[in-house]
Amino acid sequence: MFPDLTPDLRAAAPELRGRLLPNVLLSELTWLRAGGPAQILFTPADEDDLAYFLSRCPAEIPVMAIGVGSNLLVRDGGVPGVVIRLARGFNEIAPLGGTRIRAGAAVPDPRLAQAAAAAGIAGLAFYRGIPGTLGGALRMNAGAHGGETKDFLIEARAVDRSGKLHVLDNAGMGFTYRHCGLPLDYIFTQATFEGTPGERAEIEAAMRQVAEYREANQPVKSRTGGSTFKNPPGHSAWKLIDAAGCRGLRVGGAHMSEMHCNFLINDGNATAAGIEELGELVRERVLAHCGIALEWEIKRIGIPAGEG
Repeated sequence: MFPDLTPDLRAAAPELRGRLLPNVLLSELTWLRAGGPAQILFTPADEDDLAYFLSRCPAEIPVMAIGVGSNLLVRDGGVPGVVIRLARGFNEIAPLGGTRIRAGAAVPDPRLAQAAAAAGIAGLAFYRGIPGTLGGALRMNAGAHGGETKDFLIEARAVDRSGKLHVLDNAGMGFTYRHCGLPLDYIFTQATFEGTPGERAEIEAAMRQVAEYREANQPVKSRTGGSTFKNPPGHSAWKLIDAAGCRGLRVGGAHMSEMHCNFLINDGNATAAGIEELGELVRERVLAHCGIALEWEIKRIGIPAGEG
């Protein structure tokens, strides 16, 4: 367990409205169900509360944001400093008329797809197949089934480490494949998208196709972090993993899925160290087999057990 910083943080930010909790196990908040605690878990009330906290939090205390933990591996030693998790105050969706829609950063991606369909906005159905939140989609330019976040984003709002609010257009996001070019200390709070006119029934049919594809081809009911590695230019990561003999490869309580071998599975008792060891073993074998170095798509945070 880490030292409890909540008294000092509350003293520094006496008007804080959000919740500060010490030593919260992040394994209970991530899809891989592994890893240690956050030294402090902060749930801000709204954008103003987030900005106020960041402006008052001492600069020497590390701060980072997470979503629903669908693409996240927390190391066993936990995460020093403050982990920020956006919740109710960032969960609103508002159709803006025409083909535009605004959503908070805590909105689950499938819910954004559903709201767009209800408003007759086509183009965002691909979000039905991304099991994260909008904040994560902005940070990694999430995409699937032929669509990417960069294709539809009009504007995003983010608060930096000093508490300053930034309003960014699409060009200002610095999007590339599965990447946003903004500093890591920018915490997204909401975004506006523009699709195209569509019929609700047709959009919902496209969403069903996305959901059916996922259920048929991906281990969606397992403890997984989604795609483990990014697709290298001109290649599919799963094909490289399969060719290197890593389908079903196991380390301790973790293995590469038999259904889709770019998905890493926690059988229920894997440590974060074991999960990461398995991923690195896959990378080594793929590199030895074809000379391509796979890049992690799952975000790894925190420190190994025994450090700190």
